[in-house]
Amino acid sequence: MKRDWSFFAIVLAVAIFIEYLCFVAFTTATQSLNKPLRRSLLIGYIIIMVLGWIGFLSLRYISQHEFPKNVKAIIIACLFGWFVGRLLIGIIMIIGELFRGGQWLSQNLFPKSPSISSEIVEAGRNGISRSTFLSRTSLLIGALFFGGFLYGVTNRYRYQLKKVKVKIKDLPQALKGLKMVHLSDIHSGSFDNKEAVLGGIKLAMAQNPDLVVFTGDLVNDKATEVEPYIELFNQLKAPLGVYSILGNHDYGDYVKWDSQLDKVENLMLLKEHQKAMGWRLLMNENVILEKNGVEFALLGVENWSANTRFPRHGRMDLAYEGLEGRADIPLKILLSHDPSHWDAEVRPKYADIDLTLSGHTHGMQFGIELPFFKWSPIQYMYKQWAGLYQKEQQHLYVNRGYGFLGYQGRLGVLPEVTVIEFE
Repeated sequence: MKRDWSFFAIVLAVAIFIEYLCFVAFTTATQSLNKPLRRSLLIGYIIIMVLGWIGFLSLRYISQHEFPKNVKAIIIACLFGWFVGRLLIGIIMIIGELFRGGQWLSQNLFPKSPSISSEIVEAGRNGISRSTFLSRTSLLIGALFFGGFLYGVTNRYRYQLKKVKVKIKDLPQALKGLKMVHLSDIHSGSFDNKEAVLGGIKLAMAQNPDLVVFTGDLVNDKATEVEPYIELFNQLKAPLGVYSILGNHDYGDYVKWDSQLDKVENLMLLKEHQKAMGWRLLMNENVILEKNGVEFALLGVENWSANTRFPRHGRMDLAYEGLEGRADIPLKILLSHDPSHWDAEVRPKYADIDLTLSGHTHGMQFGIELPFFKWSPIQYMYKQWAGLYQKEQQHLYVNRGYGFLGYQGRLGVLPEVTVIEFE
């Protein structure tokens, strides 16, 4: 309990400090304005600050509350943009203060050397002061991110098609060109637009896959969330079948149940829904599939994470059962929700798993993806967070997710339908 209070005190102190920096940035940026305008802006600033904190502290209630279509998405996007914007303002102000402190030390340690700050002051005598420039810049960047998160709401159903070719050593000719659609992290409890969801399913089916796989998190909390979409997801079809696994959200761990029995029944209902959609749920097991007369293995484990705060129900020993010494199986594909499983257990112990398919990260639904540059805050928590990775002869593909959770949008990292072709 003492540790919980200590953590709360640290978070509160940081929040107050960031709030103070934002206030300083605002008052400095507006100091050259006339008094009536400054007073009006200050009142508006205080109102937005209070409403923002009330909303942010009530975020869980808002995310579970029923609002008219798109209203909830806009509210949550505003709150995320407000929070991230203020955080960035605080960071920029801190950097400015550190720079100013460095200049002060430079002036006092080397008084005879020309001062950078004096040059800036000299250059800016006919313009704005450095502190005003810094404050206005930080507010502008904060406003841009606020607007960006609002814009991201329009991207939540903008499915991108990712075509990936995976080279497998000594792959038989019969399996070359094997095409697989990979989906992950549907989070059906966040959806509010059936037609848009169906658009992603049609995009997947337009690829004419031999096989469809789903790597977990069908719902946010409860099995009932997917019920309005069963008739959509049962349109996913493939000659070799549709296979799925469970993700950390599928177990109902993030909602309070009246009894343990209710939680167990919820998981049973989720399994029944997957069966109704025509999906074969792999629970720490494998199936042998065949293409052009050549067999290959598809393994599926329950959720397993290197991070102990997520459930560890996955049993690779069970999923691998019967494949020991099977030299006649030239291709082994593993479905495992959490990509941290790959480095922690799959690679060290199962060197013949050719490809592992994961999701979980969502690419944090926020980042930058350019042809030669990829960044998201999630990379500081997961080494493999989006796209294809390879170490020696083993591959990992991390899907950016079909749905969304928390923030009701996508900024820079779009929802994904992946087509994997073997060569």
